[in-house]
Amino acid sequence: MNAPMNRSLIAPTSNALLERALLEKLARRAERIGSLGELEPLAVRIGLMQNTLKPRFRDPQLLIFAADHGLAIEGIKPPQGLQTHELVRHVLAARLPMAVFARMQQVRLTVIDAGMADDLPASERLLVRKIAHGTRHVRHGNAMTVQQAHAAIRAGMEIGDKLPGNALMCAGVGVGAHESAALVLSRLADSPVRDLLLSGPSMSTSQLARLSTIAQAAQLRHRDVTDPVEVLAAFGGFEIGLMAGVMLVAASKRRLLMVDGLPAMAALMLASRIAPPVTDYCVFCRSHLHQGLDHALALFRASALLELGMNSTDGTGAMLAWPLVANAAALLTDVPEGEDPGPTLPQGIDMTEDPLGPA
Repeated sequence: MNAPMNRSLIAPTSNALLERALLEKLARRAERIGSLGELEPLAVRIGLMQNTLKPRFRDPQLLIFAADHGLAIEGIKPPQGLQTHELVRHVLAARLPMAVFARMQQVRLTVIDAGMADDLPASERLLVRKIAHGTRHVRHGNAMTVQQAHAAIRAGMEIGDKLPGNALMCAGVGVGAHESAALVLSRLADSPVRDLLLSGPSMSTSQLARLSTIAQAAQLRHRDVTDPVEVLAAFGGFEIGLMAGVMLVAASKRRLLMVDGLPAMAALMLASRIAPPVTDYCVFCRSHLHQGLDHALALFRASALLELGMNSTDGTGAMLAWPLVANAAALLTDVPEGEDPGPTLPQGIDMTEDPLGPA
């Protein structure tokens, strides 16, 4: 593993003393214990992520990672019927719901060109970190070189290091992104790729069989690959590598990660193979009903914050879930009138020597 990745030190969030103090504080906030349902454990998780009794969010960021994939030559249907560059143009022009929601909630939206086949005009919301103009076809060889895989992760780490704020929403888009992510997840988690490819009852038997045949041929060609970065090189998309790098750095800085969609989950699985505690900083979102997402969520023993029955671009679910996350933190931080504000940490916890420090 490259040295920059080894320096991504991520602290687990487990802290029995702080967790008890957070639960006690919530008990004083709520009408009765459990009256706010799943919002309460979410608030506790946020407090543990930020290592404080008073979690606060600042400058939330929505990051959409875009790339093209060699798998697309197999006739894979573009999501929403749009080619990758067309989808990105729609995002940048605020013609998609996620962009509207981001503007309404004052969340900064950035599209990161991780490896689109097309070059787009400059935009203040477009960050070009192109590793190459799309990956190669995984049935004929590696999707990318191992050097490109390392470069993608490093580029993501550099982006993560420069981003403001302490809340990141991550999603990946591109023709073939879902299939590439399914292959990465299948290998890293030793899970059947067919389960991750299945979209739902509307998917025809012949379409599923064709995708499964393509995926299984790719798996057979790269059957001996197990190292995480080599798995990315064999099957992945550049967006997965960049997202994984961003996630590693964000978690090392105790930032919240909102993971939306299969490419983002593949990136998280890759990041967790490099630094397992990264998953402590994640909450999961979904923007569509693709059944493969159910299987991917099960790999993390997780569920999505919201189940709205949408069929939208990845990132939309994260934007709709963001108010829940912000309100969960407010349960702990917004002090009722007349109450002693109190400390940010319970007595007995000394963070003066913690290199990460409270958020």
